[in-house]
Amino acid sequence: MEYRIVSTILWIVWHLVFRIETIGREKMKGLKQYILCPNHISAADPLFIVLARVWEPQMLTLGKEELFTIHPFVSWFFKKMGVIPVHRGKGDTEAIDHCIKDVKNGKGLLIFPEGTRSKDGKLKKPKSGAFVVAAAAEAVLVPCRIIYHAGKPKLFSKVTIVYGEPLSCSELGLLPEEKNAAVLRNAKNWLMEQWETLYLNNTTEEQRNQIEQLQIKENNNGNN
Repeated sequence: MEYRIVSTILWIVWHLVFRIETIGREKMKGLKQYILCPNHISAADPLFIVLARVWEPQMLTLGKEELFTIHPFVSWFFKKMGVIPVHRGKGDTEAIDHCIKDVKNGKGLLIFPEGTRSKDGKLKKPKSGAFVVAAAAEAVLVPCRIIYHAGKPKLFSKVTIVYGEPLSCSELGLLPEEKNAAVLRNAKNWLMEQWETLYLNNTTEEQRNQIEQLQIKENNNGNN
């Protein structure tokens, strides 16, 4: 109940300060036992993703443990939003096992396969974690592309969230308890191709040039 109340309030506020467009949401309608795999540009990405599908059942999200040490209210907020703290770099198998179990039981899980934000807006090669978790949970992988038309989240700017076609781990050859480097590499390439296709199919050449220039400008400002 608290999740519904908090997320609904945020949905209203978020749509007042951003022009949010969601494409392909019907592809996730009623979907269970899935791993949602967006690209990662901003710290605000999880909020955009969660609020874009606020009317669907709550999904889990992995978040770094530092988020839970900022303030008690912030910690409470993240817990209510389904964020599971992960001790990065410490082999936090307990949190991962928790997620695998929940996904097997029909939950959805949000993971950013790139592992960290892209500072220049360019796609980073996915890491293995999302695919290993998906294989262990025998889940469906859903590619997702976040497009910031201002280069990054800016008040009153347009943000597009695009969902791709779900694909099961078995179709990708990802099997539980079996680690095959070639299969894993192919799965990573598949996701990269999906991200790129979602971007190209939902932007014009003029928009892409403008976004690229804005990202270059932001990156240069960040280096000064």
